[in-house]
Amino acid sequence: MVPAHNEAAVIGRLLRGLLDGAAPGEFSVLVVANGCTDDTVAVSSAFGPDVTVLESPVASKAAALKAGDAAASGFPRLYVDADVELTASGVRALAAALERSGTHAAAPARALDMTGASWPVRWYYDVWTMLPSVREGLFGRGVVAVDAEGHRRLAALPSVMADDLAASIAFTAAERVIVPEARVVIRPSRTFADLLRRRVRAVTSVTEVEGRDDMPAPPRTGLSDLVRLTRSRPSLAPKTALFAAVAVLAKLRARRAVRRGDYSTWLRDESSRTQPTGEA
Repeated sequence: MVPAHNEAAVIGRLLRGLLDGAAPGEFSVLVVANGCTDDTVAVSSAFGPDVTVLESPVASKAAALKAGDAAASGFPRLYVDADVELTASGVRALAAALERSGTHAAAPARALDMTGASWPVRWYYDVWTMLPSVREGLFGRGVVAVDAEGHRRLAALPSVMADDLAASIAFTAAERVIVPEARVVIRPSRTFADLLRRRVRAVTSVTEVEGRDDMPAPPRTGLSDLVRLTRSRPSLAPKTALFAAVAVLAKLRARRAVRRGDYSTWLRDESSRTQPTGEA
């Protein structure tokens, strides 16, 4: 299932990757186009009978996921963001992982495409990708696969902005798995301004989860984690300093939304959805 709000610029590459190498009818791809004012529906529909497009006038990822679940049938079920890339072989690897006893959720390994990203963005993600909670969690990958029990867990979750974080903490470490044979290509922010927008959104959404009594506490990266990382790799010191500065700045900028209880304004990063100058 692919919830998509104005993703005409990127959803084609996702669907192409999913369907290239797949046998006809092997996958049933459901695109839930929610509140779209661009060509998301037309681009998705052009991929033929293996892609079903469900349209919703409401621009809401949470509502799109519910609508998609109501229309979908069968397991395993994958929830895939429209702006990532995943191959047919990756889908098969995720499905195979869910056949292991006790495993109810699976996600692919990350491959970050840093083409066109500024050096502060590169430095930030050099640190972010080394953090234990980031390496082990299902969040920040744009893809979560679940079996029937996993779906039951997700369906029981409250609606929160950090839906991928909520999905991750709904499972114990023994119940979820990162599958190295499956790889998702993610395009982070290219500009520092867009990176900061993403981090403000992350701080706001994590604060929402932390304030709920009906959800487990999410993992947090503290100063001690950065100190340990720097001690183990002293050459990272300038990068961990920048990482810490971004974290502080994002927390300060998120204060207003947190005070208002605004957990619905989505600070979207457009730089990762446009083609860098000179890229073919």
